Amino acid sequence: MRRYAVLFVLILSSCVGATRPPTNQENACSILEQRPGWLREMQQAQRDWGVPVAVQMATIWKESNFRGRVKTRRTFFLGIIPTGRISSAEGYAQAVDGTWDWYKDETGNRRAKRSNFGDSVDFIGWYMNGSYEKLGIARSDAYNQYLAYHQGQAGYRNGSYRGKDWLLATAREVEAMALRYDIQLQSCT
Repeated sequence: MRRYAVLFVLILSSCVGATRPPTNQENACSILEQRPGWLREMQQAQRDWGVPVAVQMATIWKESNFRGRVKTRRTFFLGIIPTGRISSAEGYAQAVDGTWDWYKDETGNRRAKRSNFGDSVDFIGWYMNGSYEKLGIARSDAYNQYLAYHQGQAGYRNGSYRGKDWLLATAREVEAMALRYDIQLQSCT
C-alpha cells in the first residue's frame, strides 16, 4: 500500500511541476531550456501566420506570465459575495470567449484549448495576422500589435487606446521584451 501511495505522490508532483510557469521569464533561452517543445510550436505559428517568435513570447509574458490556466480575477459584491470575473479571458493568450470561438470557427481548430501552449501561440499568430491584414500593423511591430490585441481590432481602429497611459506603457514593455527575446533567441536557437 505504501508503494502505491509513493507512486501516486510522484505522479501527482510531476503533473503539478508541468503546469508551473518557467522561471527566469526575462530570458528566452532559459524558458526554452525548461520547455523545449514550445519553440517548435512558436516556429510553426510563425510559419503559418508570419508573427515572429519573440513577439509571440512577449505577448504571452505580458498576458499570462506563461501560465496556461490563469483567469482574470474575480469580482465581489460588498467585498464578500463572488459575482464573476472581470472578463472571460483565460489561458496563455488570455483570449476572451467570443474571440476564441471566432478563431476556432475560422481556423477549423474546434478542439483548441486556451490552456494548450501550441493552440495559444497559433491563436496569437492568427489574431496578429488579422491585425496586419485589417489594420496594416506589421507582424513584427510588437507595440501596435499589442495595442490591437488588447483593445481589439475595432478598438484599435477607433483609437480607444489613446489617453490610456497605463496601456501605452504596457505596450512599450511588450515591445522592449520582444526586442530582448529576439536578441536572446539569436544566441540560443
